[in-house]
Amino acid sequence: MTDIKSQTLLELQKEMEELGEPKFRAKQLYGWIHEKLVDSFDEMSNLSKPLREKLKNRYELTALEIVKVQKSKQDGTCKFLFRLPDGNVIESVLMKYYYGNSVCISSQAGCRMGCRFCASTLNGLERNLRASEMLDQVYQIQKWSKERVSNVVVMGTGEPLDNYDELLCFIQLLTGEGGLHISQRNITVSTCGIVPGIRRLADEKLQITLALSLHASNQEKRRKIMPVANKYELSEVLDACRYYFEQTGRRITFEYSLADGINDGREDAEELAALLKPLNCHVNLIPINPVRERDFVQPDDHTVTNFKNKLEKSGINVTIRREMGRDIDGACGQLRKSYMDTEKVR
Repeated sequence: MTDIKSQTLLELQKEMEELGEPKFRAKQLYGWIHEKLVDSFDEMSNLSKPLREKLKNRYELTALEIVKVQKSKQDGTCKFLFRLPDGNVIESVLMKYYYGNSVCISSQAGCRMGCRFCASTLNGLERNLRASEMLDQVYQIQKWSKERVSNVVVMGTGEPLDNYDELLCFIQLLTGEGGLHISQRNITVSTCGIVPGIRRLADEKLQITLALSLHASNQEKRRKIMPVANKYELSEVLDACRYYFEQTGRRITFEYSLADGINDGREDAEELAALLKPLNCHVNLIPINPVRERDFVQPDDHTVTNFKNKLEKSGINVTIRREMGRDIDGACGQLRKSYMDTEKVR
């Protein structure tokens, strides 16, 4: 069956023509799906019953099931576990800021990148998510919270550029007219550094923010933390980031997870500052969120502050990410993995 939630308005118009329906039906359908966020064809009350039956027989309308919601007592952050139509589970996070609600979504069920500090990759990659499954994380959270989502971060489980075509379709549907119409400038896509994907995304000339997971100040150390560094040299990755800025005018965000005794020393800070000084960028320091299956430890506040100060003295724009959801399996992939482990025991 055709996945109707992943279709653009133009594609829907062609589908309605094939069904012998007038062109305006496509706009009605698109509005029900992407504005009113319905979960079934039966809710589309201004469509005739025969047409709704026809749609049911021909199309799949993706609707994720909320399996579990964890809410932080510390800051109100909510973590969602969703079940996909095939039984796989993924997770998403709702974070509330003064400027609006931000949702962090997954782009894959599992991940094959193998980053050493991440829980998302522990069980490998199950499959890519469809654009509709990425969208519906946002839609279900907006319906659940009864509040508008204004910012979306593709930084949950999975490597977005490893699922490029579906990611691009997702961005087009999320930012286009007739849906939630979220500004491209309010979308951030994270990558561990897939160079061809970064360059390809740059050529799209979108106005989204690219966030590169850097986590090390040199190639040797990065290779130990992130297997993707065995394929792409750090110099190649930074050249791709420069190209992204040249094509889009959007400055790069570098995500840098600080792990005690691994990448948080004075020499690391000095090397990182020298590496990034020529670039128009922002550094987001993330005191690492410990994962049970990994042996990385979070550095103390003094070490984190010193690292930040050394970067700032070199003229680097830097912030320390505010920790959110620490009391609710906050690290990416933790809730999904704990649920899957529990299910195996049963």
